[in-house]
Amino acid sequence: MQNDFPEFIKNEEDYYILNDRFSFDNFFRILLKNGFEHSEALNFILSNCSLSCLIFQERIENKLYLEISTEKIILNDILKLRNEMLFETIINRFQLNFSRNVGRVTEEIRKCSPKRIGDWENYYYQNVRPKEHLIGLGRRLHTKITEVLVAEIENITEEDCVDFVINLVIKRTFDGYMTEKETIYGQLQDILGVKIEPAPDEWDRLYNVDFFIRIKDKFIGLQIKPAGGVSHITQIYQERTQQAETHKKFTVKYGGKVFYVLSIKEGEKKKIYNTDVISEITEEIKRMSSL
Repeated sequence: MQNDFPEFIKNEEDYYILNDRFSFDNFFRILLKNGFEHSEALNFILSNCSLSCLIFQERIENKLYLEISTEKIILNDILKLRNEMLFETIINRFQLNFSRNVGRVTEEIRKCSPKRIGDWENYYYQNVRPKEHLIGLGRRLHTKITEVLVAEIENITEEDCVDFVINLVIKRTFDGYMTEKETIYGQLQDILGVKIEPAPDEWDRLYNVDFFIRIKDKFIGLQIKPAGGVSHITQIYQERTQQAETHKKFTVKYGGKVFYVLSIKEGEKKKIYNTDVISEITEEIKRMSSL
């Protein structure tokens, strides 16, 4: 058998990358289909693949790789994870977990102050909802899956799937990117106390300018760059060097400098990374206002 698995990515050291249980299981299953025994398949993977800590813990150390077969498409732990994600989505969609259905569980468990799960279970069934009520909700969930969702899935077309993927990759990514830029220029506007306006499309093409500040009949340019993380910032600074000539042309034509504003995410919030640029912009506003 040739050592050729085009569906799997290799790293710089020419090892196949298996970082999650799905890829490990699929790779292992391919080896089994090609006549490998379980021990042989494991040795092949250890010699030819780059493995994550998760794989060592969830597949190798606990010997779950022995349960992989050519007939069984998905192992129980992945099946459980899939079901939990599916159930969570359906419960939220059909509002099966609202407090009117299951009670105010966060408040109730604090009242109970359980030391063991059995304490909470007994308290819940006696004081919040009987067990039969939860069984009924589970049956309703099954009905939603087997009747409502199956009917809806049968009506999904290939075109629907294609449109979803394109929308996810193109439109949603673009919308998120633009929202981040608008969030940062809004922060800048509040800090500087001046109006910041979106640049015309022509300025974006000719000068790499996203926004501008008007000072009398002159303009200061701003280029806002969302960074995926600190590691992305080096690449952005390289782009800045490449765009320096276009920024010089802007300054010659409109009088003001062009400033690079970098944004990064901290948790759910977006913030200006290179905060020193704020004082630089302030100085440029003063300079141009005095002309």
